[in-house]
Amino acid sequence: MGHPEPERHLLRARDLADTRYADQVDVAAMAAAAGLSRAHFSRAFTGAFGESPGVYLLTRRLERAAALLRNTDHSVAEVCFEVGLASVGSFTTSFKRVYGQTPTAYRASHPTAATWAMIPSCLIQEYARRGNRTIREDSAAATQ
Repeated sequence: MGHPEPERHLLRARDLADTRYADQVDVAAMAAAAGLSRAHFSRAFTGAFGESPGVYLLTRRLERAAALLRNTDHSVAEVCFEVGLASVGSFTTSFKRVYGQTPTAYRASHPTAATWAMIPSCLIQEYARRGNRTIREDSAAATQ
């Protein structure tokens, strides 16, 4: 019967990758979170989750980058750095390998948030012009 401790430690390391991917988390930090040497950790993680910790971490970062490209107007470089990657060139190469298109092309193939917003932009602009008062403040101002 296997010892349950390594699995819990591996889950702790995986959770670190899932939640702190934008920080300077790397395989060494994940191994430390699991309380294992880097080499032993890499073998155990790959055995438990079917991919190396480095690939797992990159995949989480690229998934988050794809969401940022779809839902924000941040530049490709900003997205790269926001998800914890340091090289725009490497980011673009990895992103294209996973998603089949460059980050710029990926963004262009997805409608912007304004396209599907439920609030007409004229209302958003009017609200912004008013100085961002709350609805309660707007109601109070209207009754005075």
